[in-house]
Amino acid sequence: MSQTRPSANALDLARQVMRIEADAVLGLAARIGDEFLQALRLILNCPGRVIVSGMGKSGHVGRKIASTFASTGTPAYFVHPAEASHGDLGMITRDDVLIAISNSGESGELLTIVPIIKRQGARLISMTGNPQSSLAVEADVHLDAAVAQEACPLNLAPTASTTAALALGDALAVALLDSRGFGAEDFARSHPGGSLGRRLLTHVRDVMHSGPDLPEVSPATSLHDAILEITRGGIGMTAVVDPLRRVIGIVTDGDLRRAFARSPDLRTLSAADIMGRNPRSIAADRLAVEAVAMMEEHKINQLPVVDASGILIGALNMHDLFRAKVI
Repeated sequence: MSQTRPSANALDLARQVMRIEADAVLGLAARIGDEFLQALRLILNCPGRVIVSGMGKSGHVGRKIASTFASTGTPAYFVHPAEASHGDLGMITRDDVLIAISNSGESGELLTIVPIIKRQGARLISMTGNPQSSLAVEADVHLDAAVAQEACPLNLAPTASTTAALALGDALAVALLDSRGFGAEDFARSHPGGSLGRRLLTHVRDVMHSGPDLPEVSPATSLHDAILEITRGGIGMTAVVDPLRRVIGIVTDGDLRRAFARSPDLRTLSAADIMGRNPRSIAADRLAVEAVAMMEEHKINQLPVVDASGILIGALNMHDLFRAKVI
């Protein structure tokens, strides 16, 4: 009979599930040893790709493991074992490593394709809860993912066993990542659409104002004309450049306010009279996040962008970085 509200022991049961699954993962950590290192070596020396396969809940875990491998420097994909028997075995070559996941180690669909995989020369890593199972015995390397009990009160639904298999797959992925020297920039290249990708792949040149949009004046420019140039540029500043277009100062909205507070007659002032001298600047090939760090450290909102000779090539402000979703 269905219930319309949670049972009285729902919270206790939820906490028990979490404890059982946590214990299952901790149990794996205590058992990790030479087989894990053998699996690592097999994958690191693999000239092809890692193929992950499993049926049912193990298949869902396998898809996630393959995805994690692929995004952390180990080319991998998932092949459904039932589909493999109907043509998808063509995706697997002798240069590949197959990771076969089955808690019982007796999944018929996997056992059907194992002889064919081995006959063509591909290597096999099994991940099961039974080291004496058919799949474990046939494997080049067996990873023991056994758990003491499922978190399901009936001890039937795959719960702790799937969590353990997922954790073991993550452990492999992270160990491979470290062995390959895979860094944050490599990760960003695999995730260009995410926030980390934007932060690590966006350069100053990608967000800066340049060309006709770039606000700049000479030191002798009147304050009136400097204000017009700041307004035209729309980034709250104008660079002040010498005849070679080297940046010698900037005039910001803040400089204008301070000038109004100090001087009763602004008509006699030039850009050189109120500019901030020797301003901080940044190169176009620096990461946009470095511009953010510089602005935050020095409590400024704008930066001129210069080349190696100090010549003005661009400018940006904090709003540009917000729009680029770097912040």
